[in-house]
Amino acid sequence: MTKFSLFLAQAQPAAPSGMQTLMSLLPMILIFAAMYFLLIAPQRKKQKLHEKMLSALTTGDDIITTGGIYGTITSVKEDRFVVRVGDNNQKLEIGKGFVHAMVKKDGA
Repeated sequence: MTKFSLFLAQAQPAAPSGMQTLMSLLPMILIFAAMYFLLIAPQRKKQKLHEKMLSALTTGDDIITTGGIYGTITSVKEDRFVVRVGDNNQKLEIGKGFVHAMVKKDGA
């Protein structure tokens, strides 16, 4: 029986030291850093540019909504735009978050 207990005592792995623990966590840290720089940071930059574009929109700017509707801003309210669409000068109120982009003018 004593030989068996000696065998079990030798089979137990040694407790990892501080350096071994760091080396075992290093792949997870590198994966998180790569995910941040490849996914999160570019998305935040794109979101900031979109918010900057929304704050710069004024009356008379041509826009495209996320639904694909082209129109011209006729009025700017606190949380929405009044947009003129179509040949009949129909007006729609749309939320500021639903503006996809500003249409580039030919001369600009």
